[in-house]
Amino acid sequence: MREYFLRHAAPEDLQAKRVAVRLTKAAVVELERQVPTTMVMRDEPGLRKTHVLLRGEYDKPGDPVLAGVPKAFGLPLPSDRPHDRLALARWLVDRRHPLTARVAVNRLWQQLFGVGLVKAVEDFGLQGDWPVHKDLLDWLAVDFMDRGQGWDVKVLVKRIVTSAAYRRSSKLSSELLKRDAENRLFARGPRFRLSAEAVRDSALFASGLLKERIGGPSVKPYQPAGLWEELGTGAVKYEQDHGDDLYRRSLYVYRKRTVSVPMLSLFDAAARETCVVRQTRTNTPLQSLNLLNDVAFVEAARALAARMLRDGGSGPAAQIEHGFRLVLARRPSTEELSLLTAGHERRLTAFEADYKAALELLAQGESPRDGSFDVALWAAMTTTANVLLNLDEFVTRE
Repeated sequence: MREYFLRHAAPEDLQAKRVAVRLTKAAVVELERQVPTTMVMRDEPGLRKTHVLLRGEYDKPGDPVLAGVPKAFGLPLPSDRPHDRLALARWLVDRRHPLTARVAVNRLWQQLFGVGLVKAVEDFGLQGDWPVHKDLLDWLAVDFMDRGQGWDVKVLVKRIVTSAAYRRSSKLSSELLKRDAENRLFARGPRFRLSAEAVRDSALFASGLLKERIGGPSVKPYQPAGLWEELGTGAVKYEQDHGDDLYRRSLYVYRKRTVSVPMLSLFDAAARETCVVRQTRTNTPLQSLNLLNDVAFVEAARALAARMLRDGGSGPAAQIEHGFRLVLARRPSTEELSLLTAGHERRLTAFEADYKAALELLAQGESPRDGSFDVALWAAMTTTANVLLNLDEFVTRE
């Protein structure tokens, strides 16, 4: 009755105010929808009673139990504070508790060297591997806790990457192969294929497309059309982003547990269905095909070719050498430069005879195209840049 009165019998000024109120409420709802939110947990007052469940049945409580930590660590929870999550967090980073620092150092060492000081980074228990350099692991753990403000990851990374062990050459002699085939003694520099995320980010960085803005929501870069629908994800459709969001670091790429990102999956990125501490590294032909044909890498090659033509000087040899240094951080040998230059000349001749194919190649990706370049020349240099981004040396940390 009240609603009927307001709609049909109320004075006009009252109805106008009612409409204004509704519009204002709708604007408030729309504004709140645009504000990012996060779940916040709050402890209940006091500690909840917990019991051992007889035979695991929830309706058969046994003896009461209290929160605690394993005695094997030799460091109990503080007795003057409630044994809640905050107490556990403080216990984990307690200066007298070395396990957390050891695990953190070992995982970072694995990230930089390809394998940890303790090979089984996911298992520091009695079933895991013994550290090959126990004193080094302990020293780094103590240094990690104490140096600077304490627990400073950047300081730890700098200490490791400036060490003699990290800066050694990755070349393998027959004597080292015989003594230490797996390089557990770190007598040579680490050599392993980059992670899936680093491969994509490296291509974007070399091409000049990478957007290094920190933070913000996840982004949805290029993906095969209809993939989500094909794999039965319901009514949700993949809506690709545009502009700068296409070129943000892989850290921000949207992940769906039931549908992996194809490029990242090909390079062994974890599916995120379970926690994976030690990722596998494979070498398959599909990875090369992806680097050659995926729209993201073809676009990166196009942008890299533009850098080569614009900043590499005059002549294809100088331009190819400039691109080589951008991608591999070294100068090409005479033989390498000769092969790449000859290939570039062949492709230039082919594109000059097939203008349509050149335009189709340069149409890949959404980044702006520079109309000042000759189409055939730019397309030929794009294929050369594509070759550079497909080299084993590009996807390998040496």
